[in-house]
This record gives sequence, structure tokens and C-alpha cells, in this order.
Amino acid sequence: MHNFFVNENQKQGDCFYIEGNDVNHIKNVLRMKKGETFLVSCNSVSSLCEIESLEETTVVARILEENYKNTDLPIKIMLFQGLPKGDKMEFIIQKAVELGVDEIIPTEMSRCVVKFDNKKKISKVARWQAIAESAAKQSKRSFVPKVSEVQSFSQMLEKAGKADVFILPYENKNTMAATKEALLKIKKGSTVAILIGTEGGFDEKEVKLAAEKGAQVVSLGKRILRTETAAMAAVAMCMLYCEMEVEE
Repeated sequence: MHNFFVNENQKQGDCFYIEGNDVNHIKNVLRMKKGETFLVSCNSVSSLCEIESLEETTVVARILEENYKNTDLPIKIMLFQGLPKGDKMEFIIQKAVELGVDEIIPTEMSRCVVKFDNKKKISKVARWQAIAESAAKQSKRSFVPKVSEVQSFSQMLEKAGKADVFILPYENKNTMAATKEALLKIKKGSTVAILIGTEGGFDEKEVKLAAEKGAQVVSLGKRILRTETAAMAAVAMCMLYCEMEVEE
């Protein structure tokens, strides 16, 4: 079932008025007809709707059922991702959104190869946000996770340090005991910050600074993972723990 996002101004009575590029997608790409159903997400709530009418610039969708099958986790996951090379960030954002992340924060680190000027940062974030929206539609999220502007390491520490649980997977951590301990701290409503290093890994000073801000240094296993793999493993670990152990 397809999913589309609207804002509260597009709701009138028991109908949503879908506009913009989604109109072309519904009419000309999906070739949907009056009476067909899909999901409309507004203010983090998804509703089952059916097409009431197909106008030239608007699709009118009548609400059949509100609060339809909430797919989001009972926690908030913030992924602080060290800037990787090439198009790896696009892959990371797409998969992180599918797995349930609420916010992705691209982070500059000492071993980052990639360096963006301010203009490039703005264009990159706009591109990354579009990828997040596409992934949210595909995975039936009730809202579009935010891709924040690129942060410095110190800015990241200030934000991540305020989370209920702050996890830093580190290749030099040899035991899974700390990983289990960190997961057990996750409760319903928790904010979980996950910090992932770039291709060159963390500088030891960065690990120390993060630990001073409350980061729990954990292991993701005995194997050395690429940055994009580490991000997916850490997020999936938290997602699965939540789905199995944390009450809705």
C-alpha cells in the first residue's frame, strides 16, 4: 500500500487534499483510480484513505480509518553519522529510515576525508532529506525523519550527550557485555543517540571526549565493519531490541 505525506493545512473535514508532485505520481505513475486506497500521514499519524476524486492539481482522499497501523518505534533514535565518502551517506540514510531512525545528523570528524563548503552542505542536506522522504514512504513511516545540517564533533557531543542512552560502537571494544548493558537501559520513550565513525574510524581523543559526555563504548561483534555496515548493525540492534523487549 502506498503512503503519502501531507501537512495539517491539507486536511479539511474527513478529507486530505493532496497537492504537488504526489498528484502526478498518483495519477500518471501509479495510475490510481477513484475508490482505491492508500495511506496518508499527517503529524506523525497515518490514516487509511480512499480516493474521493482526482482533480487536475489535487487528489482528494477521504479518511476511512485514523491511527492506522502505527509502524514507529516506542523510542527516538538519533543517528550521528561520520561523513563518509561517495554516495555512502545516501545508502545509510535510506536504510536507517527504513529501520526506524527519527533523525540523522551528519557529523564532521577528524578522520573524515570528505570536506564540504557551506554551499555544498546545504545542497547535500536537501538531497539527503529527499532520500529520507522516499524511504519513509516506502517503509510506511508515519512521518519523515529529519536529516539535520552537518554538525561539528563538538556540536554533536552537546546534542548526543543529552540523550537517555548514548551508544558509541568501537572496533577496539572486545566484549559484548557493555553492549548488553547499554541495550538494557532503553525504555519506552527513551531517546537513543548512536555515534558512528567514518571510514578511518574514531580518533582515540574523540572516543574519550564522547565517553566524558556519557557515551557507552560498545562492540558490534568480532568483525571489523565498514562505516555503512556499522550504522546499519547498530540501528538494527536497537530496533530489534525495542520490537522484542520494549513495551508499546
